[in-house]
Amino acid sequence: MSEIETLKQWIDESQKIVFFGGAGVSTESGIPDFRSKDGLYNQHDVQFDMYQPEYLLSHTCLVKEPEVYYEFHRQKMDTRKIEPNNAHKYLAKLEEMGKLLGVVTQNIDGLHQKAGNIKVYEIHGSALRNYCLKCGKKYDESYIFESKESVPHCECDGIIRPDITLYEEGLPEKAVSEAVDAISTADMLIIGGTSLTVYPAASFINYFRGKYIVVINQTELQFKQQGDVLIIKERIGEVFTQLAKIQGLEL
Repeated sequence: MSEIETLKQWIDESQKIVFFGGAGVSTESGIPDFRSKDGLYNQHDVQFDMYQPEYLLSHTCLVKEPEVYYEFHRQKMDTRKIEPNNAHKYLAKLEEMGKLLGVVTQNIDGLHQKAGNIKVYEIHGSALRNYCLKCGKKYDESYIFESKESVPHCECDGIIRPDITLYEEGLPEKAVSEAVDAISTADMLIIGGTSLTVYPAASFINYFRGKYIVVINQTELQFKQQGDVLIIKERIGEVFTQLAKIQGLEL
């Protein structure tokens, strides 16, 4: 039996599937990941070369050098015109079929929702939401990207920031709680497009107590889990495209 056929069989047998995904889910839509040779951390940009990539995505940078932070955010985090790929579309179909409990994502691009998923736990927040640090007023996805101010301000004069989790900040409690609950009650966990090196998010998979674990990633992951494990070293969009084809699903 091929890997795709095994994956189909496991999905057929499961009723409470959770997907845990990272940057590799969105690379096929044209969004660079962080740590690969072509990733965000390895891009050479004269304007930002003097800074460590982690600093540009940190709370310290936001507070101490807001002009630098917002310029980097505008240049690198604008995904408004990016479209979901077949990985996103397949997961939306899986939820529509009543098989998927939810998507736990480390991504901030909103592509799972754009594809049609409803139950999405964004444990690193979203670049498509913004709010005022002073009064809490919410602003739409375009406000920061289109603001004429280098550092965008609210009408109350507070700074408007994206609703994303920066380095040195804690993860959003509600999203984390819901993600852990979903993983702990799942009978199947699909891990895709993540190196499982970003903590504490990567530790969430330790809450899984179900039967089947599937890992879809181009590079091999090192982790110890109980239960049946299927590892597929291919692009996740291609895997889900093949899977949809043998299931008779149109993406």
